This record gives sequence, C-alpha cells and structure tokens, in this order.
Amino acid sequence: MRALAGGSGGRTGEVGVTSPVGLHRVLEPAGVLPQGAWRLDASPEIAANEVRIRVERLNLDAASFRQLWEKHGGDGDAVRAEVRQIVATRGKMQNPVTGSGGMLIGTVEEVGRRSPLQLRPGDRVATLVSLTLTPLAITDGLSRWDGRSEQVPCDGHAILFARSIAAVLPDDEDPQLSLAVLDVCGAPALTGRVVSRYVADRAREADPRPVTVAVIGGAGKSGSLSLAAARRAGAARTVGVVPVAAERDALAAAGLADAVALADARDPVALSTAVTTALGVPADVTVVCVDVPGCEHGAVLATADGGTVIFFSMATSFSAAALGAEGLAADVTMLVGNGYVPGHAELALGLLRAEPGVRRLFASRLTAD
Repeated sequence: MRALAGGSGGRTGEVGVTSPVGLHRVLEPAGVLPQGAWRLDASPEIAANEVRIRVERLNLDAASFRQLWEKHGGDGDAVRAEVRQIVATRGKMQNPVTGSGGMLIGTVEEVGRRSPLQLRPGDRVATLVSLTLTPLAITDGLSRWDGRSEQVPCDGHAILFARSIAAVLPDDEDPQLSLAVLDVCGAPALTGRVVSRYVADRAREADPRPVTVAVIGGAGKSGSLSLAAARRAGAARTVGVVPVAAERDALAAAGLADAVALADARDPVALSTAVTTALGVPADVTVVCVDVPGCEHGAVLATADGGTVIFFSMATSFSAAALGAEGLAADVTMLVGNGYVPGHAELALGLLRAEPGVRRLFASRLTAD
C-alpha cells in the first residue's frame, strides 16, 4: 500500500486557477478554503494538478451519522434523503450540524499531468482527506444504501487536489475493512506519538512512574486502534472506557486493554472515578474517541496534572474543553487530532494485521452495520 501526500503543486491555465489547495473549486463564499466553504464546484473536468476518482463507497464519520440518525429517529430513508440533499446542495459531504464528513474509496479515473500524488488510472484508493473539503457528486441517488450504516455504497465522482492525501488500498484486505480502518488512522498514529514521548521523557529523567493511558470509547474504531498503539508505544497500563456491558465484554475479549471500565463519558465524576479506579491513578494520556457531545469535562477530570488529553471526536466542543479545564484548575495539555500524521495509514493497517483483537472488533462492527 502506498500512502501519498501531495506537494505544493502549481498553477496552470488548463481549467481556471488550479490552486494546490482547491481554492478554484470554492463557489461560495469567496476567499475561504474548501473545508470552510458552503458550496464547492464538483464538476468532473480536472485541472492539470487534480485527480478524478470514480466513487464506490463513502464512510460517514461517526459523529455525523449519529446526528443524522437521531435527528430522523432511526428512519433510514430520511437519513439517505438528507445525505443526498447535502451532497447535491453543497458539492461535498459536510454535515451542517456537526461540520464533519468522512472519507471515501474508489478507483482513479483520470490524473492531471501535473498532479504530484503519484496515482495512476485504475488504482483503487481511499482518500485520507475529509469529505468536508472534497468536491463530490453522486449519480445513483444512493439507491443501494438503506441509510442505516456509516458505510454508503454509491456511484459518482470526487476530485483530489495537489495537497490531498490518498492511499492505494492493499490487495490482501477487504476494501470495506480497509476503509473503516483508514477512516480513523490518524488516531492511533497521534496516540502512539504522544505516548512514546511520555515514555522517553520518563526514561531520560529516570522517573519510575509508569505511563498510563485511558481511551474513552475504547471498543470503537479509533478507540481500539488507539489502545493498540498506546501499548505498542510503551504504555505500562491502559484502560478502555465504554458505555454499555456489551462493549465492555467485547473489548475485554479483544485483550487490547489492561482494564475495561463501564461509565457514561458525559458524566464527569463517573468517568473520572472509573479511570482512576481502573488505573490506580489519573491517566497521563486520555484519548477521547466517542461520537457524542458533552465528554470534555470528564476527560479533563480523568487526566493527571501535567497530562495530555487528545480529542478525536468531531462532537467535541473545544470551547467547553478549554473553559472546563480552566474551571477545574487542570494543568493539562489538550490536543486536537487533525487526522493526519505522517505514516498513519501504514501504522493503522499494521495494527489491524498484528492485533487479532483489533480485527475482531472491526469485523463485528462491519457485520452489525
């Protein structure tokens, strides 16, 4: 598998102003980047530094799908209709409530002669940039999707810019499984990086304290990978926090965490108590991987002074996190997981292959969907 990030690109006169970050695709409002735009131009003609993908499946991010599902009371037809309307109206998939999107897989149809992405026509790829900034057109009305799962089979096209990122899918994995893993591959990469720094700092300072990690939402996609990455990076003790008994049992059977705790992440005291009880101390690193709002204060409260909270949930209110930490007089560093860390695709797929527990959790989730 090749994970490929674009370079700076360049301007050509072939189709308008071919900005390497896609400014020429912004229809409104003028002057913003594609992610911040209300509407994009998703026309199929490509510029010299663009790539067109024939889309076969979208993967909606968890926070976006949950919001749509709850809004429509579990009516799959209504969810499908709204997704179809969002893409048709905006030229991209960006939930107007959560602001988030997801990613896609498809086959490369055409590559501009100045594209730096090193893709070839016929490559089957997953885009590692958000659907919130990817020009997208759907041509089949989402007729093969029942609106009841995050993965959306479809037909259409998408456009990648010079600064986009894509990964050629591995031949030895189910594409749906690869898509699910690559959708969250930034989480384990950043978790591993942060935990490694804690381990190295304590070794350098001859600090005997073990590095402890809590993953909120540990049985989910990003959560299970983050637990595996934390252990690989040298965490001495990990706890996965889940909201229901079925997830507790599944995560315990997967063997990815030293302890599994049952708590509602929206209850700050209950979450903090569960983490501290399981670890014996507050967590040095707390990773938030849930898809519901209101988990910010509990994550801060569960983290030791001098510790780090990594927010990977698109349901996070960053003002609530900042003000909550201030109100709790909590000396914690808070990081926003932006979804990109060099080498993140290879690392996530490597964890899938090396950790049977990760594979089981992903497979059971896909089966349930």
